[in-house]
Amino acid sequence: MELDETGPTEWTAREEVGVGPWPGKWPADPRYDPELLAEGDRRNVVDAYRYWRREAIVADVDRRRHPFHVAIENFQHDHNIGTVVRTANAFAAAAVHIVGRRRWNRRGAMVTDRYQHLEHHVDVAALAGFAGERGLAIVAVDNTPGARPVETARLPRECVLLFGQEGPGLSAEAQESAALVVSIAQFGTTRSINAGVAAGIVMHAWIRQHADLAEAW
Repeated sequence: MELDETGPTEWTAREEVGVGPWPGKWPADPRYDPELLAEGDRRNVVDAYRYWRREAIVADVDRRRHPFHVAIENFQHDHNIGTVVRTANAFAAAAVHIVGRRRWNRRGAMVTDRYQHLEHHVDVAALAGFAGERGLAIVAVDNTPGARPVETARLPRECVLLFGQEGPGLSAEAQESAALVVSIAQFGTTRSINAGVAAGIVMHAWIRQHADLAEAW
């Protein structure tokens, strides 16, 4: 996928972030990156992955990714998509699916897209085909009549959490593709919350119901 605009990178982080060059004899483990060992690791990664090659980190996360996917419609070039990717990475989602426009704003991802599997689908029908082939239930997230509160709904373990964009919400096609539609309880004056926040809330609801918290960092 094309990079839309210049954003933060792991290599331009503040100098006080991370660790310096490896002290003493270098480890022989092939997961370690010689360049990082020599120059220090300033990336935004947990301590367990310090000095590791990017490919080694992805492979390790792949061993314990959760069986939920995240999808977001991208028809208005939503700047929240990067935030969705970043949160999906934090919760070790199986993949993030961009539906609609291929180009998306990566700034909010803060480079986490390097460690998160990303897929593109031209439309909701293509996403639904992907989900059907893999036995994944589509869970649409939108505050529409008939939606079940996510606070009380039981989310499928193997699923695709599908989000729209703030304002228009999900397309009619997206809602029709869903096995379940859930809403987020709100108590203020605004009609909706942005997709980045909504995605974090619903992903965490899945984590609370299905994840083994003993595996968390």
